[in-house]
Amino acid sequence: MRLPVIFVCARKNLVVLPTILPLPQIAHSLAIGYSRCTLKLMLFQVLAVPTAGLEIGAKILGLAIAIILHEVAHGYVALYLGDPTAKYAGRLSLNPIKHIDLWGTILIPLFLMVSTGMMFGWAKPVPVNYFNLRGGKYGPLWVALAGPGMNLILLAVFALAARLSPPATALPALFITVAFVNGLLMLFNLIPVPPLDGSKVLYLFLDNRPDIIHFLERYGMIILFAIIILGGGLLSRIVFEPTLSLVSFFSGLSVFEVFGVLR
Repeated sequence: MRLPVIFVCARKNLVVLPTILPLPQIAHSLAIGYSRCTLKLMLFQVLAVPTAGLEIGAKILGLAIAIILHEVAHGYVALYLGDPTAKYAGRLSLNPIKHIDLWGTILIPLFLMVSTGMMFGWAKPVPVNYFNLRGGKYGPLWVALAGPGMNLILLAVFALAARLSPPATALPALFITVAFVNGLLMLFNLIPVPPLDGSKVLYLFLDNRPDIIHFLERYGMIILFAIIILGGGLLSRIVFEPTLSLVSFFSGLSVFEVFGVLR
């Protein structure tokens, strides 16, 4: 005997087999449909209400996506402009292991997570030979801006995903967190202090001041750590607050609603 098989789960999820199956296979089909619906219900339960574990997971996911694609974007733009160094080094890969930096990817993010509840970090920089780049003095600029540009795209995509997500689930909070982490990385990297990407923009205006460039290259990391440790108010104004505004713009939420999601 052959019967059509339609399995219904939670009123909305249908597993429909368009072919007419022999009766002995119906039990097997029903079991598969039940398993799928059970997995969907489990996933719904995990995402139904934001939890501390989901919040930490969202920050880790956001940081991983942000720093890996940030570095890969640098490498691909460098390759497009004529420098295959990152390609030959195996850095045009989404494999996280290839991009891990002990301090920037593991130790500092963990320290910030434990001490402040926020998470920030960086990946191992992609190698670039600027002498291979086309475009003259603008070649390094395009390579540098590729990373923050990728983070802006990711911010927009995840914030829009939050806008389209079911409000009764934790998906909006998940997507807002990932978008926010990408915004932080983007704006922080645009600070014009080496080794950050913003320094390459600054160097365009310092063609005739090699002494300043030499000073920044020598003491850039000290200046950067001083900004991080002592410049909390400055970072809030030029990184944190603009990121809130960008996520608010793309997600359709107010700045206060975005901030409430991230608390």
